[in-house]
Amino acid sequence: MKIFIKNSKEIKKIYTSCQLAAKVLEMIKTYIIPGISTEEINNICHNYITKTQKAKSATLGYKGFPKSVCISINDVVCHGIPSKKEILKNGDIVNIDVTVLYNNYYGDTSKMFLVGNNVSKISKLLCLTAKKSLYKAINILKPGIRLYKIGQIIQKYVESKKFSVVKNYCGHGIGKNFHEDPQILHYKSYDYGIILRPGMVFTIEPMINIGNHDVYLTNDNWTVKTIDKTNSAQYEHTVLITDIGSKVLTIRKKEKIYF
Repeated sequence: MKIFIKNSKEIKKIYTSCQLAAKVLEMIKTYIIPGISTEEINNICHNYITKTQKAKSATLGYKGFPKSVCISINDVVCHGIPSKKEILKNGDIVNIDVTVLYNNYYGDTSKMFLVGNNVSKISKLLCLTAKKSLYKAINILKPGIRLYKIGQIIQKYVESKKFSVVKNYCGHGIGKNFHEDPQILHYKSYDYGIILRPGMVFTIEPMINIGNHDVYLTNDNWTVKTIDKTNSAQYEHTVLITDIGSKVLTIRKKEKIYF
């Protein structure tokens, strides 16, 4: 396992990419309304990344992924492929996952959006729990703590709300590579004794389900869905371990993480 410790120059470049990714999520918010197709959302994001930001979408062409963002609706856990046929409906919940490549460094973030004004109470609670579980994990980050503590705190909080944590997918180191070591699991598991150190940069991206944690890969070899067809939610930030704690590199304007 090779964990890259980033220097100050690299951190500045990663931070720039992360802020570009965060701005895509801020920009797209007003477009998330009933009647829009996920293809249209994808195209708006693509044009914003390539023309306004003069950056690249990291997902476009990554291992054959055909679109510029991942858009995952309701029971889609992650890696949803935007489509002309997929239209947002009042009451849907949707995750948009953005990874920007700029100046050879990556920034990765995602958040949930509520579509219209008819989202069920349980789905709203699911989204809030996913966000809070991420925030709770971020709040404990500092040098010297064991890696497994991240998954432990997420799992404990999510299960206290009677939801389940998806175990098949995880966060990851990030920098000059889209995916690096270490893997960041969102439940308590063996962490190979890894201790957080200043200069580590990685994503935390808990995926949680209303029902069972089991998921399956659909025929397109990308889209992941819940087996029991219950809704799933995910929030993701890229974080840096600093000398005294951590810094959220993909933080959005007006976002308050410490609560």
